[in-house]
Amino acid sequence: MKAQITLLVAVLALYHAAAETPSPLAGHDFFYAGEAKTQDMYLVRKGEIVWSFHNPGSRGEISDAVLLSNGSVLFAHQFGVTWIDSAKKVIWNYDAPEGCETHTAQPIGKERVIFIQNGPEPKCVVVNILTGKTEREFPLRVGNPKSTHGQFRHARLTAAGTLLVAHMDHAKVSEYDEHGNELWTTPFPSPWAAERLANGNTLVTGTKLIREVNPAGEAVWECNPADLPEHEIQGFQIAARLPNGNTLVNNWVNSWDGPVDPAATPAQALEITPAKKVVWTLKAWAAPTDLGPATTLQILDFPSVPEDVHFGEIH
Repeated sequence: MKAQITLLVAVLALYHAAAETPSPLAGHDFFYAGEAKTQDMYLVRKGEIVWSFHNPGSRGEISDAVLLSNGSVLFAHQFGVTWIDSAKKVIWNYDAPEGCETHTAQPIGKERVIFIQNGPEPKCVVVNILTGKTEREFPLRVGNPKSTHGQFRHARLTAAGTLLVAHMDHAKVSEYDEHGNELWTTPFPSPWAAERLANGNTLVTGTKLIREVNPAGEAVWECNPADLPEHEIQGFQIAARLPNGNTLVNNWVNSWDGPVDPAATPAQALEITPAKKVVWTLKAWAAPTDLGPATTLQILDFPSVPEDVHFGEIH
């Protein structure tokens, strides 16, 4: 009897210890996806995975993904763009032509998609998913038309209805109107992503650099791996400015280099203050909360409507 009581006490102690251990996913509600050998996406609320998508037999990596206000998801996966509802039923799908790739896409309302197609003739495209009609299309210049994979990764619409495009192989970020006219540009080494901030500045991310530039192209803030000595930075991809003024950035790990060791692999995302102090890290590499490599991290702490954007007169 005494042995049974001792065992019960030990079990209860373990239970309470587990209950008091915070989830590695705690801190923010978020939607998550990343470039990896398989297509995986997760929705995390209150430290728990409440929705997930897995396509282990997939061809192509997820480079961009957006969770809409109705729970549907639009994602670009190298060889196409797919829109699924919350039950994972395909609403719309686009397959890139042979020799082309698609690494970024964004919904415009619930009827249109804007995406960039890498390839011998790279271009920006707006499609009406209800009619299947291409409503806008214009070419984009690249540094090397023969290097399809290295042309573009991320593009985003601004509040003004323009499009910010990170030209990876052209070493610049450019802003375009709906007719393809270049309105603004700033040099940047191999940019992966760019976001127009509420203050009118632009936040640009490259593998080893995050920089905020003003409309004149002058750097007003930046962060690089040397500013984060306690963290191993393998590769920034997309950064976002949070309402509290901090910057959230993913830290992508290349899973093609070999198996990921949960104990030795760096954090997948960091929240950084303007003074470059890390105030939140996401490190979830072990089951049952293994999220895999990080590319897209959409914070959901506040209600939002990501599809409430426009491209010039296209709504």
